[in-house]
Amino acid sequence: MTGRLYGVGLGPGDPELVTVKAARLIGEADVIAYHSARHGRSIARSIAAPYLREGQVEELLLYPLTTETTDHPGGYQGALDDFYADCAERLAAHLDAGRTVVVLAEGDPLFYGSYMHLHKRLASRYPAEVVPGVTSVAGASAVLGRPLVERDEVLTVLPGTLPAEVLAEKLAGTDSAAVLKLGRTFGKVRDALAAAGRLDDAWYVERATMDAQRVAPLKDVDADGVPYFSMALLTSPAEQTFVPAPASATATGGEVVVVGLGPAGRPWLTPEAQEALAAATDLVGYGPYVDRVAPNPRQRRHRTDNRVEAERARHALELAREGARVAVVSSGDPGVFAMASAVLEVAADFPDVPVRVVPGLTAAQAVASRVGAPLGHDYCVLSLSDLLKPWEVVADRLEAAARADLVLAIYNPASRSRTWQVPAARDILLRHRDPATPVVIGRDVGGPQENLTVTTLGELDPGQVDMRCLLIIGSSTTQVTDRGVVYTPRRYP
Repeated sequence: MTGRLYGVGLGPGDPELVTVKAARLIGEADVIAYHSARHGRSIARSIAAPYLREGQVEELLLYPLTTETTDHPGGYQGALDDFYADCAERLAAHLDAGRTVVVLAEGDPLFYGSYMHLHKRLASRYPAEVVPGVTSVAGASAVLGRPLVERDEVLTVLPGTLPAEVLAEKLAGTDSAAVLKLGRTFGKVRDALAAAGRLDDAWYVERATMDAQRVAPLKDVDADGVPYFSMALLTSPAEQTFVPAPASATATGGEVVVVGLGPAGRPWLTPEAQEALAAATDLVGYGPYVDRVAPNPRQRRHRTDNRVEAERARHALELAREGARVAVVSSGDPGVFAMASAVLEVAADFPDVPVRVVPGLTAAQAVASRVGAPLGHDYCVLSLSDLLKPWEVVADRLEAAARADLVLAIYNPASRSRTWQVPAARDILLRHRDPATPVVIGRDVGGPQENLTVTTLGELDPGQVDMRCLLIIGSSTTQVTDRGVVYTPRRYP
């Protein structure tokens, strides 16, 4: 009786993506065969290593050449044909002796794999079985986190070794595509994507599911050092990632949504804001706020400085006019000392671009909730910053709020260059408020350095206050319990 031949797919690289059947057959085999370039290192063997056992015979099938020239009379193909014939006979000797032979194959054995050349030569002579594996295309799509095709879309798989004009023609005529065998062909493939008008949509995935995995927009990749085990992907044209376009979007799909992220972290994000962020193709905002949104490889991120609100708004509207679905992100609520008013002001120059605002939990609400209910009655929201309005206006409004006995929620109380406003504001308020008036200092509420201090107006230390703080100044009715809970009764004397 002869042995049995197995072509076993190992998946794209992660040993945990080897199928249960593949792992069993590898452990049971008498002979393990695998291909390698002349350096002798085999990726296939490294993937299968956890499933090998002591005492197995290993057959290293060393390619005689890869991309170099040869003096073989049959040329490159002739040299490889002789190599596969020799490998087949080496394995046939084991099969004739009744041994079970497993040939390891990265990805799937019959998907651009070397095993197929042995199968053609041996399957008619010996019992043979192919064990499928996760393809490199499936692995790359998975790590990219984007669907390849949906509904009736067409996926085209291409080798990068095709002529540039053939690649360009096929890339222009398909919905989605995977271009394999990059390496030295990368420059040609990038040119073909550009010629097909698809370069901006293309993604580069290198060594998918392996430790050295890399994902990037293909247009940003340097051709130097691109390995053979990489590919170009054009994923499903349905860019919405399962979220329908809002009804307010233009015919091109373009719109601007100003999104409030809340004071910190995903738990403070509303479902409506999450939906708006998921639907966006572009995120625009102050760098630290953009960084609070989880990365999504299909989205472009436009990080800017904190003092360019008008330029940021104009950029967002220009992107939307070109068809992008833009989320302009703000901390807290976008309509409270944030980006909503800046976008709406500039939007007057873009009457064809729809703009909507998605509210968020404010910093004042967050700080108040941590200490109780100091905003339980009428209150005033005021910024101490004099960058966009004169200090005289700020002082007049502090006087008016203090005379009206309103609770105050004070934003932007101080910064590195503005350290005098807090003591100045305290002095104004003390002309109308008892020094025992409760004061709450909330810093980085919801963040990793959250800190809350309950003090009084007379004992307020300006040195405790910086730009990451929000102050709540109580009214004449605001109370502090023995347990440190702060609240303002709803009934006024």
